[in-house]
Amino acid sequence: MPGFELFGDQERKQVNDVLDNGVLMRYGFDGMRNGHWKAKELESELTSTFKTNHVQLVSSGTAAVSVALGSAGVGAGDEVIMPTFTFVASFEAILMLGAIPILVDIDDTLTLDPKAVEKAITAKTKAVMIVQMCGSMGDLDALQNICTKHNLLFVEDACQAIGGTYKGKPLGSIGDLGCFSFDFVKTITCGEGGAVITNNKEYYTNADHYTDHGHDHMGTDRGAETHPFLGYNFRISELNAAVGLAQVKRLPEFIAIQKKNYTILRDAISSIPEVTFRRVPEGGEESYAFLNFFLPDLETSRKVATSFKENDIDVCWNYFDNNWHYVRKWNHLKDAKSLFPLSSEIRQGLEAIKNTEFIQSDHFIGRNISCLIKLSWTEAEVNERASKMLDAIKSSL
Repeated sequence: MPGFELFGDQERKQVNDVLDNGVLMRYGFDGMRNGHWKAKELESELTSTFKTNHVQLVSSGTAAVSVALGSAGVGAGDEVIMPTFTFVASFEAILMLGAIPILVDIDDTLTLDPKAVEKAITAKTKAVMIVQMCGSMGDLDALQNICTKHNLLFVEDACQAIGGTYKGKPLGSIGDLGCFSFDFVKTITCGEGGAVITNNKEYYTNADHYTDHGHDHMGTDRGAETHPFLGYNFRISELNAAVGLAQVKRLPEFIAIQKKNYTILRDAISSIPEVTFRRVPEGGEESYAFLNFFLPDLETSRKVATSFKENDIDVCWNYFDNNWHYVRKWNHLKDAKSLFPLSSEIRQGLEAIKNTEFIQSDHFIGRNISCLIKLSWTEAEVNERASKMLDAIKSSL
C-alpha cells in the first residue's frame, strides 16, 4: 500500500522545485515562489481525482476529521457515531472538538452496521462517521438514508481507502464531507498530510479559514486579512504537498499494482473452504490496499497469525489483540486518561464505552486476518507469499 515504496524522479522534481525557491509555507511570499504553488496544485488535482467540488489540504488525516466535523458545526456536547474498528485518531479527532464519540458495532464489511447506527441515535447525535477501513466500504446507501431520515451529517473517513469506489464514485465523495490521510504509510503519501473534501461551499469556506488561524484569504496581502471566526493551525507545508502532487498523479499505477498483488493472494487462499472474505457491498470496488479474510473462530485466527509470523509472512494482523485499531484494548479511552480535564458529558460517554460489550464486533474482528498489500513486491515474491500463506492456513486448521 505505501506510496513511499515507489518514490522516484517525479517526487524528487516536485520537492526540488520547492527547495529551489525556498518557500516552504503554502500561503504568502508570492514574489519568491517563481510560480510554484504546490498545495494549490495538489488541491486542484485532488478535486479531479475525487470528483468533488472542493478540497482543503490539512496537516494530517486526524486534522482532516476534526476540520471536517468542525467546519460543519460539530462541537461541545454533540455525539458522533463511529465504529469500534478504526485507528485511535478517529476518536481523538472527535474529542478534540469537545464532542462525544459513540462507538457502535461493525458488520461483515468491517465498517459500521446500519442497524447498530440507528439504535445509537439520540437527541444529541450530530453526525455519523463511517471509517472505510482496510481499503473498502460499508453499506453506504443504508447509512446515507439513515442520516437523511434523522437530519444528520454523513462523514466518510476514507483515509485507508484512497482509490476505492462505490457505484462509480470515489470513496470519500459520497457523504457530506470526506476525509483523507496522506501520511507515510498511505497509498499516496505526502510524508504527513491530509485533506477534507466536500461539495458544500459553506463547509469548504469554513475549512479553508479554520485550518489557518481563521484567515479569510481575501486579497494578496496576508497581513491585511481578517478573521471571520476563530481558527487553528492545521496547514500543510509546500514540501509535503510537493510529494503528494507527484504521488497523486501515480494513483492509477498504484491501484493497478495493488489489484494485481491482491488478486494473486486472494485466488490462492480462496481454495480453502474455511476461508471467507469481507463483504463488499454491491456496486463497490475496493482499493485493494488490504486483503481481509475470515477464519472459523478466534482460536484459529490467532493460530494463523502466529504461523504467519513464524514463516516470515509480514504485514498481516489479527486486530482482536491490536492496541491501536480495535476498541478492546483502548483502555486510555475507556479510562478517560487525559492530560487536561474532560467535560462531564464526555466522561459519561466514555464510561458508557467502558461498560459496553461489543459482541458482534468481537465476532468479526476475532475471526479476521488483515494483510497489507505492498507495491514493491515482485511477481515472484507475491507468488511465493501466496504459497506460504496457503500452507500456513492449512496447517493451522
